[in-house]
Amino acid sequence: MAEKIKYINAGEFEAAVLKAERAVVDFYSTECPPCEALSAKYDSLGELYGDDIAFFKIFRQENRQLAESLGVKSSPTVLFYHNGKPAGERLTGAVKRADLVKNLNAMLSPGRAQEIASKTVAVKTECDLAILGAGPAGLTAAIYAAQAKLKTIVIDTALSGGQVSVTHQVSNFPGFTQPVAGYQLMHFMTEQAKAAGTIFRFAADVTAANLAEKTIEIDAHETIAAKKLIIATGASPRLLGVKGEKEYRGQGISYCATCDAKYFQDKDVIVIGGGNSAVEESLFISKYARTVTIIHQFDTLQANKTAQEKAFANPKIKFVFRHEPREFSKEGNNGMKVTVENLATRETKTLSCDGVFIFAGMRPNTAFFKETLETDQGGYIRTDEAMHTGIPGVFACGDVRSKQYRQITTAVSDGTIAAISAAKELENSLFILRRISGLRPGGERFPCRRT
Repeated sequence: MAEKIKYINAGEFEAAVLKAERAVVDFYSTECPPCEALSAKYDSLGELYGDDIAFFKIFRQENRQLAESLGVKSSPTVLFYHNGKPAGERLTGAVKRADLVKNLNAMLSPGRAQEIASKTVAVKTECDLAILGAGPAGLTAAIYAAQAKLKTIVIDTALSGGQVSVTHQVSNFPGFTQPVAGYQLMHFMTEQAKAAGTIFRFAADVTAANLAEKTIEIDAHETIAAKKLIIATGASPRLLGVKGEKEYRGQGISYCATCDAKYFQDKDVIVIGGGNSAVEESLFISKYARTVTIIHQFDTLQANKTAQEKAFANPKIKFVFRHEPREFSKEGNNGMKVTVENLATRETKTLSCDGVFIFAGMRPNTAFFKETLETDQGGYIRTDEAMHTGIPGVFACGDVRSKQYRQITTAVSDGTIAAISAAKELENSLFILRRISGLRPGGERFPCRRT
């Protein structure tokens, strides 16, 4: 599969890469989940484009000086070269097939790119269970299903972990006497699922989904056909779209008071928002923080009256009305700065704090699905206690599901139930099929009943 990809070192870089008319280089590392996610895509594209573009891989850990000289600071990093000069985009992290194809095509004539595209062979992969989403719910479901000897494929548009992977520390997950980094907890779950036999499709573009048929098309060329399907796509905080928000998420900016408030003991915190979540979570944060400053775009709060009265009566909580954040930035090693604009005067000022909590609401990640699923008012998928949706053979679990509380532990519980429900239904279906065919599990026939 990878015959057209050459492994080179720093000493060979100039002659191999810079002397080639067209070249692409993958700087990879070992024990690197994003590198593993990229590998299969890189290999298959090497087969398609390898006659026109030279494909190389460089082990970054043994060629650090070269990597640093090229500004490569993370693995994987994919660089494109045309006649010895950098071309196209620099791709890092969760690299998607579509982005690789776009940059490879940019180095070829349109006609040649189209010719190669026509050679792309559609792939169909069958499995017992497909799981959309690799957060706590999806990974837990995968562990249970794979240990039940079901062929299980987990699909995620990013890498594993969901929201937890960008959570600074988790101190309320059973089994850890000391807080564990969110990314580390999810790494443990991913490795456990992998050891059980789970197959992963990370950094995948979901280009089509048919829930009734239980088929998921990814990267516009592979269709995964499952007997059962679990939706564990989670929910995402509604982003403000403010400069610095994405960069400092999990590094000073949080969306979960239950998760992170305890890390701001006797510190100064800023809360963005004025609805129920913002005010109620501010009251919770005030149990730990020295001060809590609520920044709200309107001149009155939108939270329920009881929460408002408690907030106004709390000496730790201050309010900045009719202001909106315009930029988040770092101050020193641990501090944060929030630039806010006065919506009446249009003047800006900068506030210093130790951390920022944003409560602008959440949204379920259901954009993949064209079919109508029964949802609540917030768009979260309704299920029964066994995690069944209204579509036969399709389950939903975790934060995408309509429920009262959304925590890592409730997601894990949902994933457990969904996997067991799916496994039992598959087992019952197989038993019925064997009954119809007259075969026992070992292959011998059931005895015929004479009448």
